[in-house]
Amino acid sequence: MIANLATFLTFQLLGEVIARGAGLPVPGPVLGLALLLGVCIAWPKAGARLLPTAQGVLAHLSLLFVPAGVGVVAHLGTLGSAAPALLAALVGSTVLALAAGALTFVALARLTGGRADD
Repeated sequence: MIANLATFLTFQLLGEVIARGAGLPVPGPVLGLALLLGVCIAWPKAGARLLPTAQGVLAHLSLLFVPAGVGVVAHLGTLGSAAPALLAALVGSTVLALAAGALTFVALARLTGGRADD
């Protein structure tokens, strides 16, 4: 398990080095994950070896949100003063995301010959 975690962190570091070194607008961890995906596709045994550790990390992913929650509580005063803007952004982005999803569904239904009212 330690070797697998080291593998994950090595790919993250590799992605970070490539992204910063090349000045790419892609976050390093995303690039590292893409590289890891490429390795797992090229060598399925590597993916099979990493799978139990990845599942363990994903099973406890909620623990990674604890520091974010502590940060929110620590800066509650700042967030309170910006509450109307945050609420407007949250509601507005939710409405826009729902509308975009619905419009995309309708457009794809028309393109594929399905009926939108099915």
